[in-house]
Amino acid sequence: MERAEAGEINSNECENESRKKKMSEEFEANNMDSLVDMPFATVDIQDDCGITDEPQINLKRSQENEWIKSDQVKKRKKKQKDYQPNYFLSIPITNKEIIKGIKIVQNAIIQQDERLAKAMVSDGSFHITLLVMQLLNEDEVNIGIDALLELKPFIEELLQGKHLTLPFQGIGTFGNQVGFVKLAEGDHINSLLEIAETANRTFQEKGILAGDSRSFKPHLTFMKLSKSPWLRKNGVKKIDPDLYEKFISHRFGEEILYRIDLCSMLKKKQSNGYYHCESSIVIGEKNGGEPDDAELVRLSKRLVENAVLKAVQQYLEETQNKNKPGEGSSVKTEAADRNGNDNENHRK
Repeated sequence: MERAEAGEINSNECENESRKKKMSEEFEANNMDSLVDMPFATVDIQDDCGITDEPQINLKRSQENEWIKSDQVKKRKKKQKDYQPNYFLSIPITNKEIIKGIKIVQNAIIQQDERLAKAMVSDGSFHITLLVMQLLNEDEVNIGIDALLELKPFIEELLQGKHLTLPFQGIGTFGNQVGFVKLAEGDHINSLLEIAETANRTFQEKGILAGDSRSFKPHLTFMKLSKSPWLRKNGVKKIDPDLYEKFISHRFGEEILYRIDLCSMLKKKQSNGYYHCESSIVIGEKNGGEPDDAELVRLSKRLVENAVLKAVQQYLEETQNKNKPGEGSSVKTEAADRNGNDNENHRK
């Protein structure tokens, strides 16, 4: 009996131990389930609970990706630090009414302060800047030309055969340092903004550093104090609003978007005062039928090239005719015949 009782006790103890072990395992399982839902699970419970090494591998990869991203950000910041725009997309101002109105404003300001003549922009340079960029070599210039050409179909699709008219009204300044003619409010500004954003995206997608930190504000600059450091040295530190007060709401006229140029800020300007132009796109057809200066230059070049080509072709044809087989020998034969006849006549 004692042995049986001892056996029963041992059996009960085993059952109790088994029950405790089972409860312990369920408790640990429940705790694991709750921990896995937490963001730090893969870090905190990995070693204690024998979780596979995949999270650790993923963690290492994540760290490597972070290092790569950090390196890319540093390189990008360095590029941005070294970023000095030297090219820009320009919408040239060719409307004579607008140009005449701006020259009237310039002269009115100079009459009040002759020193500011040094700050005036020449009328051949009047334009709207659509986008600035950095092109460091000939290859990048060619990439820039390709990007400009890609803009043409987008702009024409946006305008759907209509003209984009840009009306200019009023005068404004940037910090009393740059004087400009304002673009009047209207739907045309939204269209111009969309063109500028697409240009920025197109150039950047080709790896070109483009744009700047300031938001795009289309304007037509006619004077800037930075043109002459002499002005600041001689006490001219800002543009006095009183100088252009009577032109605050003046209507200067309308420019139709007809051409966009890729221009250099640093290369020598053209004889008409406009910037050195690498390439252009023409949008639609210009009203009035009269070609502008740039068109006349291109037309003159084509005429000269055609004339030269024609002269070269004519020269080649003449050279080929002289060297054709048979012609030279026939001439010699005729000459020989004439000499023979002359000799016979002398004998007679």
